[in-house]
Amino acid sequence: MFGFSGNGRKNGKHDGAGDAIIELAGISKVYETGAVRVEALRGIDLEIKANEFVAVVGPSGSGKSTLMNIIGCLDTASGGSYRLRGEEVAGLSVDRLADIRNRRIGFVFQNFNLLPQLTAYENVEMPLLFKGAPAKERRERVEALFAQVGLADRMLHRPTELSGGQTQRVAIARALACEPDIILADEPTGNLDTASGGDIIHLFSELWEKGHTLILITHDPAIAQRTRRTVRIQDGTITEDRAAA
Repeated sequence: MFGFSGNGRKNGKHDGAGDAIIELAGISKVYETGAVRVEALRGIDLEIKANEFVAVVGPSGSGKSTLMNIIGCLDTASGGSYRLRGEEVAGLSVDRLADIRNRRIGFVFQNFNLLPQLTAYENVEMPLLFKGAPAKERRERVEALFAQVGLADRMLHRPTELSGGQTQRVAIARALACEPDIILADEPTGNLDTASGGDIIHLFSELWEKGHTLILITHDPAIAQRTRRTVRIQDGTITEDRAAA
């Protein structure tokens, strides 16, 4: 039932990128605080196709997290065009943007962002509750996700009872709950040791093989080398965009 074959997926078999689902043209972002004006993004042009595995790389302050927030509909651009699966994002209602974030984009953060008072199971179930999924469907979906991320025996543990790597796996399961088109991961290995970080990148690679579109924000070139395409950003502009050899 949960073969992850919906939303343009390829029934568990990776066979190359598909049509463009993210189209950015001339995207700018300006923050103004009193007399201070900061240009975080300056004319970003970027296209990402379905089932790509992309790393956005840059130092602190380069604009990569701002770019992720705009792609994830967590923030709005100051100028330019952002089309998500052909739909212009600018001017969408608050409710429509919330629906996109809940159903079409899964988020994975450096600090996990799990609710500590809830069990791992309850954290993963929450997006399905918001979606209004029936109890049986929620249970089957959550159990399938925990099996997929290798934590079937940790579902009833709270985040404080899990290692950093296990906690991030729970966060990934939560991101996958509503079968989103896109997974956005912001420094997902930043709080993990080398071994746990490697395990998380391996899990992302498996998700890519199953047909997911992944965009990974990182400052670490070694992490970027394990993706299939690297977009380098510096001072709010793209300085390099290359596919893996």
